[in-house]
Amino acid sequence: MSRRILFFLILGVFALSSCASKPKRWDYKYASGRTAVIVGGRAVPPAGLPHEVMRAINAGNQIVGMPYKFGGGHRSFLDSGYDCSGTVSYALHGAGLLKSVGTSSSMKKYGKSGEGKYITVYAKSGHTFIVIAGLRLDTGYNGENEGPKWSTRSRPIKGYTARHPPGL
Repeated sequence: MSRRILFFLILGVFALSSCASKPKRWDYKYASGRTAVIVGGRAVPPAGLPHEVMRAINAGNQIVGMPYKFGGGHRSFLDSGYDCSGTVSYALHGAGLLKSVGTSSSMKKYGKSGEGKYITVYAKSGHTFIVIAGLRLDTGYNGENEGPKWSTRSRPIKGYTARHPPGL
């Protein structure tokens, strides 16, 4: 086989692999023993999850119901309200997985690439949210700025980068 044909075959394989479809939505999928549930607005995890995951859920529960505040949680992890990246940072910091507050853009480089087994950060310029033990901790959707809350509602993830803490 000539080098030219081999070159075009390899180029074709790369072109086709880049066309592989990525998921367009984050969808809640309950898995017994791995997925938290929402009770009274708070996340309740199943027993046996890794310690860091339990701590991230606990941290998220501490700020659920607080108001949305642009820049909230950026000067200090403790604030009177939180924006999207302040919320994600608070949960990760509570789990011992983040030392300083990040922005939605910086979250695109957090941890390792791809979805995690227990924790996944979805980030793009302008917004970020986190999925912990199957529940989405988010501050809004479709331009509605709400304070931090847990959700099982689907959400588009086109344009988001999925990242996760190593091992989780």
